[in-house]
Amino acid sequence: MALTVEEREEFLAQPHIGALSVVESAERAPLNVPIWYQYTPGGTLWVRTGPDSRKARAIRTAGRFSLMVQRVEPSIRYVSVEGPAEFSEDSHDLSVEMAVRYLSAEQAEEFLEYERRYLGEHTVITMRPEHWLSADMGSL
Repeated sequence: MALTVEEREEFLAQPHIGALSVVESAERAPLNVPIWYQYTPGGTLWVRTGPDSRKARAIRTAGRFSLMVQRVEPSIRYVSVEGPAEFSEDSHDLSVEMAVRYLSAEQAEEFLEYERRYLGEHTVITMRPEHWLSADMGSL
């Protein structure tokens, strides 16, 4: 059964690991990678990645991407969104926001230090979802 607008937006706003998909070329299946994301109901979805990463290059070329999140307990539920991408500058505040969304305060601090030392510059890619797919399949 499809989710209501409120149910799908609430589900997407939870800190699931997303599966980002983007077409790289006509000769291959889409690139599909796990990623942290942030979403506020009614707003935009955003991710962070290296500006020269494979996914960033593919999104620049395609101009859009999709993201799917799911859970399997207590019931099988998923939400998938797709829409145009926009690139913007990253900031320390956005790094912190994303880290504390997925990690404890102590883990977030350690991750942010690791990111600063070893992962380098990031860019923010936003998407205002244009197309939605969602379902709750009950406890199959």
